[in-house]
Amino acid sequence: MRRIAALALFSFSLHAADPLYERAQAKLDAIEARKVPRGSTLRFTPAEINAWARVKVPEAVPEGMRDERVELGENAATGYAIADFLKMRQDKGKDTGWLMARLLEGERPLSVTVRLDSAAGRCVVHLVQVQISDVVANGTVLDFLIKTFFLPLYPDAKINEPFDLDYDIDSIAIHPAAVTVTIKK
Repeated sequence: MRRIAALALFSFSLHAADPLYERAQAKLDAIEARKVPRGSTLRFTPAEINAWARVKVPEAVPEGMRDERVELGENAATGYAIADFLKMRQDKGKDTGWLMARLLEGERPLSVTVRLDSAAGRCVVHLVQVQISDVVANGTVLDFLIKTFFLPLYPDAKINEPFDLDYDIDSIAIHPAAVTVTIKK
């Protein structure tokens, strides 16, 4: 029994001591504490972003999402996960009618592609496409999904509308090799 407890504790400490997660979190902490020198640019590699997501996404969405990962492109990123939308709604305390519950229940592969425009302390996250299993949603269908599913769960989210960046951030840029965050001069 002691060996099992020791093994569990050891495996937990390995997860908590992920150097990629720690490096990404240290950069975010420095930005939040405004300890990054003016005019500096911080780079977040895909490995750091994915390590951070493995720890933080389950904290934000404890039920209904697993196997999260991100792929970066030029001014765009795609996030992948296995999602159970019914569990996600229930975790947020949302009631779901019988028919909607039957449509939403079960795990499905999910991908979400966003495009980012950022400059002069402002940012716009454009939701380009959502794919659930083999069904692709974009355009008016995507707008409907945002209004009826996403925004009720995350009412403070800013999708397709500009918002001010905080923490003295001037801009955020996505490239295949890294996400860069530039601090105002």
